[in-house]
Amino acid sequence: MMEWLQQLVNGVSLGSIYALIALGYTMVYGIIKLINFAHGDVFMLGAFIGFYAAIRWDIGFIPALILAMVICSIIGVIIERVAYKRLRGATRIAALITAIGVSLFIEYTVIFFRGAKPEAYPELLKESYIDLFGASISSKSVLIIAVTIVLMLLLQFIVHKTKIGKAMRAVSHDADAARLMGINVDNTISATFAIGSALAGAAGVIFGVYYTRIDPLMGVLPGLKAFIAAVLGGIGSIPGAAVGGYVLGVVETIVSAVGFSLWRDAAAFVILILILILRPAGIFGKNAREKV
Repeated sequence: MMEWLQQLVNGVSLGSIYALIALGYTMVYGIIKLINFAHGDVFMLGAFIGFYAAIRWDIGFIPALILAMVICSIIGVIIERVAYKRLRGATRIAALITAIGVSLFIEYTVIFFRGAKPEAYPELLKESYIDLFGASISSKSVLIIAVTIVLMLLLQFIVHKTKIGKAMRAVSHDADAARLMGINVDNTISATFAIGSALAGAAGVIFGVYYTRIDPLMGVLPGLKAFIAAVLGGIGSIPGAAVGGYVLGVVETIVSAVGFSLWRDAAAFVILILILILRPAGIFGKNAREKV
């Protein structure tokens, strides 16, 4: 029982990382129906921004987190304005290929400037252990879960209580009608990329602190898994992305705990196949007719 409680906390910690990345996927898809496969690489950039800020300026976890979020939000807007804005009227396959191209461009630009070798993340959080019902829980895991919950609540506040959040929901529902009502659709889309990228940057710092190892290709697999989490929860649904991330993190941890660690990554793709067969719209998604 104690071991399973510890594994559950580990799974929720991992799920927090997936959930933060998945929120960016689902927000962008909800607004412009684009799967931004460069999002995983923004997550990687966030990890490196936190890394270099920590070793150069000797700052703590929260300042590194905030700095990574701010810079990644700017990077997200640049990616949207340079790569995606001109493709709004293009076919989805053109946008998808462009997203893959942007992903590769980011990865190999980072490799060109700093090399491909991994880095050991500085100790931004001092680790201690909390005794909970006989289980030894890492304080690092608890703090990561707490920070993730705060960021998700902040996102919910922005989406439902602010002017830009109302504009995002309006554009998601009908961009042409929103434009007729005086909403600046271009700025709203850029704000969506900024918020999603900020969350990915935060996930990058959290990943570095939790796993202590980062490299320029680290965004590929977590990015794919976060996309699976978004599909699992219902692509386009913000609560669905969060729930999908936590479900995926817990499932992966349980698979490892029962002795099938080599199947840990495969479990995510098995979940994707099952959800596409049994409930293509995802847990919180709704089936909708689409004109083609």
